Amino acid sequence: MSQRHILDVGNCTPDHFAIRRMLEQHFDVAIDRVMHVADAIERMRDTAYDLVLVNRLIFDGGAEGIELLRRAKSDAALRSTPIMMISNYADAQAAAMREGGQPGFGKASLDAPETIARLAKILRPSPVITEPRPGTSAPQATCSEPRPGITEPRP
Repeated sequence: MSQRHILDVGNCTPDHFAIRRMLEQHFDVAIDRVMHVADAIERMRDTAYDLVLVNRLIFDGGAEGIELLRRAKSDAALRSTPIMMISNYADAQAAAMREGGQPGFGKASLDAPETIARLAKILRPSPVITEPRPGTSAPQATCSEPRPGITEPRP
């Protein structure tokens, strides 16, 4: 089974690792990470992602994640890429879906069966992993608010 490729956009380090842990626990995935909408668009042009996850508020700078949806869905080369908003707020999820996003999930429900089922519609569940891998159960950490100047080095 081939790995699915995911782009995580705008999540702080603790949230990124919590999301990564959940994804790797349930799916065979490779995950890239960027902090800015412009970087996400560039990466999406260079790499065929199976799923893009975008934070409601980009941690580095506070831009709105829905801007990524608007830009990607208005670009013929990118519009077919599934994008999910990460937000606990129902109004943010509804706004993302109006812009062409897939039904997303919140950080408070990372390990909920509904979240896993929603992701499984796009990603293939890992046939081997049914219980958490040793050392992968980390407490859910959240970041307080976006902070300018936090960037992820590019490979």
